Amino acid sequence: MSRTPRLFVISGPSGAGKGTLVAVVRNQRPGLGLTVSATTRSPRPGEVDGTSYHFLTESDFADRLARGEFLEWASVHGHRYGTLRSEVDERVAAGRSVILEIDVQGALNVRRVYPDAVLIFIEPPSMEALEQRLRARGTEDESSLALRLSNARHEMELADKYDARVVNDDLDVAAGELSGLLEAFETNGGDSYNGSH
Repeated sequence: MSRTPRLFVISGPSGAGKGTLVAVVRNQRPGLGLTVSATTRSPRPGEVDGTSYHFLTESDFADRLARGEFLEWASVHGHRYGTLRSEVDERVAAGRSVILEIDVQGALNVRRVYPDAVLIFIEPPSMEALEQRLRARGTEDESSLALRLSNARHEMELADKYDARVVNDDLDVAAGELSGLLEAFETNGGDSYNGSH
């Protein structure tokens, strides 16, 4: 069955496991293109410029924004994040489906620019589970944790604007569901997907 390259946008609250899920699915489907987001925040231990993120200064980010180089951008947790148009255009032109792993604000902005983009929301099994995951990271102080949880509640309210939702309770089950969604939207526009729209 032929596949049509699609732009998939994956988002959900911090701590929902988006990055882990996308990594599992990419291992199963190495042909998928994954863009590298740009950010003004400092690298965390182990993060590599150009692989984890494109780490930009505030002025470089502003210059690129003024030149129209971003597909989307947003201010999140006090820092700016964005997707460079070139990251998406290069992969789509090569006939590859692309996965954008971005925040909810950015996802809704992409939908305006790319109406055919498929938006998939990754959610935790509960707010309690989300808080436990964030605490287990050990990377947030209490005020930062409170901000992330507040943002998560707001993001969860916007999940109905997405084409599909995946609850990340069991990683293997969620990865299988996400992979099935990508397949359904590439082969028949999502007609075989039985989830709610």
